[in-house]
Amino acid sequence: MASNGFPVIFDGHNDTILSLTGTGFNPLPNGRSFFERSTNGHVDLPRARDGGLGGGFFAVFIRPPEAEKENAEAKNADDVEQRVKAQFNPAGGWPEPMAMDFAQSKALELLGRLFQIERESAGACKIVRSAAELQECLDNGIFAILLHFEGTDQLDPDGFALDVFHQAGVQSIGLTHFRKNRYAEGVPMTFPSSPDTGPGLTEEGKELVRQCNARNILVDVSHITEAGFWDVANITDAPIVATHSNAWEVANAPRNLTDKQLAAIKESNGVAGLNFHVGFLRPDGEMASDTPLSIMADHVDHMVDKMGIDCVALGSDFDGANMPDELKDATGLPNLMSALQDRGYDAQALTKIAHGNWVRVLRETWGS
Repeated sequence: MASNGFPVIFDGHNDTILSLTGTGFNPLPNGRSFFERSTNGHVDLPRARDGGLGGGFFAVFIRPPEAEKENAEAKNADDVEQRVKAQFNPAGGWPEPMAMDFAQSKALELLGRLFQIERESAGACKIVRSAAELQECLDNGIFAILLHFEGTDQLDPDGFALDVFHQAGVQSIGLTHFRKNRYAEGVPMTFPSSPDTGPGLTEEGKELVRQCNARNILVDVSHITEAGFWDVANITDAPIVATHSNAWEVANAPRNLTDKQLAAIKESNGVAGLNFHVGFLRPDGEMASDTPLSIMADHVDHMVDKMGIDCVALGSDFDGANMPDELKDATGLPNLMSALQDRGYDAQALTKIAHGNWVRVLRETWGS
């Protein structure tokens, strides 16, 4: 239990390491410290403590070199946002995949920075490699960091890099982002649209899912096309997990999950984590920060109705998305829990949404 009286939260997705290094969503030019309170970004350790955030999936997301160059040339934050939108919905189609050596060098750098946080935390933070370690951290107030790849340009098709990164602690992998690579294709950032926007997994992508299954690595279906989702569903022998995706019936964004997809997640005993990005929450798709928390509760209600309380969790997209004003950053998490409580979710249900369902699905995926 967090100090605010609500269950401690374990979050299914953040882009915080990019924000800390000055390369992510609305960053400070020279980055910022995870251990110091900031008014920039969404997560640091002091704000996490205030909001009852006990840890999360820390995404290693690699920006392509052309995107880094474009964003460096931007004149202001609005200019950056417009450039990012264009990169996530390119008029001429997806760019070619990143070079593997470039992606590997960036992945190593970002992983190294996460190891540095653990090392410099004096025991306050821990990179977790098992569900038991995660539960122990949540029980004892240690901030839990789960290493997650958002995109797979850094992986060779033979699985050699996968083995190395897995041994280093990467235990969760999203196949792609708003782009394509040799394994999968992502949906574009359009509205309204179904998630059926392109082809499924390549043959190498299907083999990557099998490689992850063989190593008990979680495969995240967020971002991939609907055809890719069904390829994963037909191959995997693990629970289907969407770390940060909402209900398409509530908001018709292609990043969200149809009722048929939610049914498949339920059947596999998987989990979908509520994404806090306003453009994926609102029925009108607007990037409006005055989005009420009641809309977030609407998505939770719909997902619980279709999947049951054991399959719904949180996947904020902190430091990588536009947050509702009522939530703002990690300090606003109690407001969301209050909104869910007002919808009738009791203490047991809130505990499952806050962290229990993540611990359960990780135990079933990773093994004991």
